[in-house]
Amino acid sequence: MILRKISSEGISHNSYFISAGGQAAVIDPRRDVEEYLDLAQDAGVQITHIFETHRNEDYVIGSSELAARTGAAILHGHQMDFAYGTPVKDGYVVRLGTVELKVLETPGHTLESISIVVTDREVSDAPYAVFTGDALFAGEVGRTDFFGEEKRPLVSEMLYESIAGKLLPLGDQTIIFPAHGAGSVCGSEISDHEFSTIGYERRSNPLLQLSKEEFIRKKVIEHHYLPPYFRMMEKHNKEGAPLINHLPDLKAFGVKEVRDLQGRAQLLDIRSPTSFAAGHIPGSLSIWKEGLPAFMGWFLTFENPIILIDDFNCNLREVSWHFVRLGYDNLAGYLAGGFPAWFKSAGPVGTFGAWSVQELERRRTEKDLFLLDVRDISNVIRAGKIPGAHHIYIGELPGRLSEIPKDRTIAVYCDAGYKGSLGASILARNGYPDIANILGGMAAWLKAGFPVVK
Repeated sequence: MILRKISSEGISHNSYFISAGGQAAVIDPRRDVEEYLDLAQDAGVQITHIFETHRNEDYVIGSSELAARTGAAILHGHQMDFAYGTPVKDGYVVRLGTVELKVLETPGHTLESISIVVTDREVSDAPYAVFTGDALFAGEVGRTDFFGEEKRPLVSEMLYESIAGKLLPLGDQTIIFPAHGAGSVCGSEISDHEFSTIGYERRSNPLLQLSKEEFIRKKVIEHHYLPPYFRMMEKHNKEGAPLINHLPDLKAFGVKEVRDLQGRAQLLDIRSPTSFAAGHIPGSLSIWKEGLPAFMGWFLTFENPIILIDDFNCNLREVSWHFVRLGYDNLAGYLAGGFPAWFKSAGPVGTFGAWSVQELERRRTEKDLFLLDVRDISNVIRAGKIPGAHHIYIGELPGRLSEIPKDRTIAVYCDAGYKGSLGASILARNGYPDIANILGGMAAWLKAGFPVVK
């Protein structure tokens, strides 16, 4: 038996390749499917089955893409009317040689959620592993907020029963392979563990120490953000996403073309916060490269073309993977020559302040200063905030601009200065004249020993 985990950085997504007896199955594939095809070729096996543990909300599943390349059957839970694939129920079995893959219905995160139990009959009749989807993570369980407030008690109870009644009885020896790792939006406290087991989670997972009633109460009141791009992911993953066949061919746009497209194209600056503050194309959005998977879905549309702005246009092919995985097939290209080409052509340049935490402390009590905290609310609760700060999560900022005065200096801070640059770029494109991003954010503020309020 060969079993491999394929991780997708940024969205903390895990997919899996398992093969035996000349056949292979893939669980929850991503949309760029070359790695699965390479694994199959290297092992000399044929991909015959694709399992979807649930309709994913945070990325475009690659089942249709992989099936088109391999002819494999797509299998998913029967409690949703998918436009593609084959519905399966509790007890359905796929055999890869002596390896058995058995379906367990484990609803709660979504109604059609399934887990897949792996048993190597040549070795033992005891389960070896289980692909848990978004039901059970390392140190966490799946979120239950997708059905509205009224149904949260019901689906939270379903999740408890799925874990307690279906997954835990598999035995402490069973390795768990969840669909996400630490940093995923599908669970707020997922542990940074490469692997875990049923036994380890039974003893260490805080949610599994609760009674059924306590579990339900906790799930009902927990807070999760709901990025707007989830709606498109849900549509693609129910109806089937368009096939792409390969990564997009990015066009090199000249300065004149970019100027002509201003107001129609989405100009996305992927440079560092300091570079963006020192000079950027007016109206562009600042999201650093590593932050693209987590934040592009809050602010980019799926219609208008996206043009990347960088300094030296390095590794744009790797950058394009993030867009493919989130369904942004409107990634058009990049500014040829990068931002230097823009300012060399005498194009207009926008700027805003980049303050140290020492500068912020010196000016913090000035009457015309409005201090804006754009961190996740969980980080605000955990670490506190700078005295006098107003909290608006970065993803909600465009819809709450009316709360921010235009006649004051706006100082934006986050955890380390990157989301602060994003927030400052949103304010700048909405006509705020006096903005500063706090470099180092809350991390630098705490390091300097400056005051914090809870």
